[in-house]
Amino acid sequence: MSDARINNEPGFILHTYPFKETSVVAEVFTRGHGRMALIARGARRPASSLRGLMQPFTPLLLSWFGKSELKTLHAAEWQGGLVVPQGQALMCGFYLNELLLRLLARGDAHEALYEAYVLTLARLAEESRPAEFEHILRRFEKGLLGEIGYAATFDIEADSGKPVSPGIVYIYQPERGAWRANGSGRDGVRVSGQTLIDLAADDFRDSTTLAEAKPLMRALINHYLGAKPLYTRQLLRELTELNP
Repeated sequence: MSDARINNEPGFILHTYPFKETSVVAEVFTRGHGRMALIARGARRPASSLRGLMQPFTPLLLSWFGKSELKTLHAAEWQGGLVVPQGQALMCGFYLNELLLRLLARGDAHEALYEAYVLTLARLAEESRPAEFEHILRRFEKGLLGEIGYAATFDIEADSGKPVSPGIVYIYQPERGAWRANGSGRDGVRVSGQTLIDLAADDFRDSTTLAEAKPLMRALINHYLGAKPLYTRQLLRELTELNP
């Protein structure tokens, strides 16, 4: 069987690490092929044409070949057209990249998620208000979980199947949903019905919704990540007042 060759596939570098003396392995997120691992041979040499392109948040056209899970990158071209986030927005971008690295299986295409990622990076680059970063991250987190098959039902009660009531306090449990608190002692995240309704509608305009959505989305993501914490989440907590 001949090597599969892919040419000029839009994608972004999520993370790189050294490989042998002069090369790197690039974990990339592509529009048509999802998350891939590519060897960029010689990319650490000063004269390499790939050296300056192996950076996160740079829109690229990537070309590779290979039969195994670890492909060989043979060309990369800068596309342009996207402003790289700076400062706190940059840290939010690294948080998105770590989420994709940890939650996406290699080789599964997620074209809608790719477009959402591009749009989210653009919004982060344009924004300077911490509260808006919160809106942007919550929307991406929710969309990511839905895209990979972990969509949460926020606005229906788990036990009765009835619509969530805005004035009721609920306990939300990953994979089970919203239960009326009623002093039941259930484990989970306490959240108002209005917040659950707003989450279902992607409406984060209310400050209470935004405040309650943070621990709820964190609990959902942690449930699917397992025991290993997100490095960028810890770093954001230490360096800024933003806790995604």
